[in-house]
Amino acid sequence: MKIKYNLIKEERDTKARLGKLETNYGVCDTPMFMPVGTRATVKGLTVEQVKSCGAGIILSNTYHLWLRPGEDVVEHAGGLHKFMNYDGPILTDSGGFQVFSLAKNKEKDITEEGVHFKSHIDGKNLFLTPEKSIQIQNKLDSDIAMSFDECPPASASHEYLKNSIERTLRWAERGKKVHSNPNQALFGIVQGGAYEDLRKFSATETVKLDFDGYSIGGVANDGESKEDMYKAIDYSIPYLPKDKVRYLMGVGEPLDIIEGVERGVDIFDCVLPTRIARHGQAFTKYGKINLNNAKFIEDFTPIDETCDCYTCKNYTKSYIRHLISTKETLGGSLLSIHNIRFLIRLTEELRQAIKDDKFLAYKQEFIENYTSNKK
Repeated sequence: MKIKYNLIKEERDTKARLGKLETNYGVCDTPMFMPVGTRATVKGLTVEQVKSCGAGIILSNTYHLWLRPGEDVVEHAGGLHKFMNYDGPILTDSGGFQVFSLAKNKEKDITEEGVHFKSHIDGKNLFLTPEKSIQIQNKLDSDIAMSFDECPPASASHEYLKNSIERTLRWAERGKKVHSNPNQALFGIVQGGAYEDLRKFSATETVKLDFDGYSIGGVANDGESKEDMYKAIDYSIPYLPKDKVRYLMGVGEPLDIIEGVERGVDIFDCVLPTRIARHGQAFTKYGKINLNNAKFIEDFTPIDETCDCYTCKNYTKSYIRHLISTKETLGGSLLSIHNIRFLIRLTEELRQAIKDDKFLAYKQEFIENYTSNKK
């Protein structure tokens, strides 16, 4: 089996969907948030700690695993699940986002055949093609592989984006032809910036290639406004099939997850919860807090008294602030547990709200609390 998406319900007043995603490594309820394990690890956490957060799918990065330890090492270990000791489903991205950020001369380095770039490790010249990206992911043996696509900047012109989409479609078709893992699903990616005609074109043409699921890309770029992000979703969703899962790539702000779910998105991922944790920041019901602030020196309460995570059950803001200020790695790990659990719990609550036909009421209450500045 590859994967199977079962649509259970569409919310009465919105496009929000309740579903189940069946994989060879378990069934995941949607909407859901996927923690990011870039190098075959969610940074600073064991797989047991990740599971304790309620995680289903974990995302790993093709580019980074290609460079270290190499796809052959992972294959010889028995695949990514055995290599990282995770018995839940895994999604691997194509490496495209990293590759395009490393390609310096876009016009010269991005060719029809693939992309030339330099390794971020040692500066070595590298070349990645859509076929190579898929072949690496076949060996990694993830449950879901992503097509290799161009990731244009938010500032790209209509003309550039149109040419980019057409090339991405050709790359998607090339990648699909060499995809050979019978147990691995392959997703197509919709691009097009905030242009309605380009999103429609990209979505309809990508769907014609008949992928196992579909992703909305190009929505977490530097310089992109929230308005443009929501437009990109709105312009893509109507052309994606209802019986296949929809994935919004690289989005992890709580309010953006809610907006995405309202528009019909099923799954999300982002490095944000672990990245901000390493800098002492935490999500709470009343917005983000920064534990570097002196006001938390003698605050002996949990990060969020409404949270059921391991960190909030056992540790105080004062102790975690001490860990962060003394650069103890445990501080970042404890905050990562909390932040990941916060986003997963958010999607759990969104699922219940959809089930009860109370999505808009839940959204309003969440936003009122999250933006109240009570922290």
